[in-house]
Amino acid sequence: MASPLVLVDRRGPVAVVTLNRPEKHNAMSLALKDALVRAVRDLDADPAVRVLVITGAGDRAFVAGADIAEFRGRTLVEQQRMYREGTVYDAMDRVAKPVIARIDGYCFGGGLELAMACDLRVASERSTFSQAEINLGIIPGGGGSQRLPRLVGLGTALKLTLTGERIGADEALRIGLVDEVVAHPLLDRRVGEIAGKIASKSAVAVRLAKAAVKASARLPIEQGLRYEQTLFTLAITSEDKEEGVRAFLEKRDPRWTDK
Repeated sequence: MASPLVLVDRRGPVAVVTLNRPEKHNAMSLALKDALVRAVRDLDADPAVRVLVITGAGDRAFVAGADIAEFRGRTLVEQQRMYREGTVYDAMDRVAKPVIARIDGYCFGGGLELAMACDLRVASERSTFSQAEINLGIIPGGGGSQRLPRLVGLGTALKLTLTGERIGADEALRIGLVDEVVAHPLLDRRVGEIAGKIASKSAVAVRLAKAAVKASARLPIEQGLRYEQTLFTLAITSEDKEEGVRAFLEKRDPRWTDK
């Protein structure tokens, strides 16, 4: 039997989601995208899961992009229908729980857009990155033209998008495309440390904090400040806030109920 296109490994409160096409450098076919959307939606709805980690199978690639063979002959009507139905990038962006991209190897085109739709990006030193669509005579279609400038600035985003050039992990860290770069043997441990630290916090506070920070990329400052105040009001009336305050005053670790 064929291996599943997306593997889910639950490690306590952390779910590791692996795109499983190593023979194609985890290029995202339409079938793989559908399977990934279903997986992340199910995990987001599962109260036992507190953090998601997205990664690619094998030792060559996170995701080398979309499955280019599926571009051949695609019509205007077909592409418009796909956008109306929603993309994997939209689905990833809407996950309420924190999502960490564990990047090892090629992270090109749609793969880079997938990583940018995650909340945090941790890469091994041997990873390489490219917004490569220009080399195919197309442009980013999974959010790259919008998320990349917000991460690295307009000029750098234009340079990467218009040239399609590849950059290494150290350069990706320097420009703010990734959040951490670690030696390859330490990648799993470091991602696990970050995921575990987040998972140890109140799920209520984590969800609200993520929503507030992500809103800063979409809202003018005055609206963002009002939105933060709304979310803070929700947080301060939660049971977890009462427990957090009690634990602080009693000098002990909090016991979250996620309420």
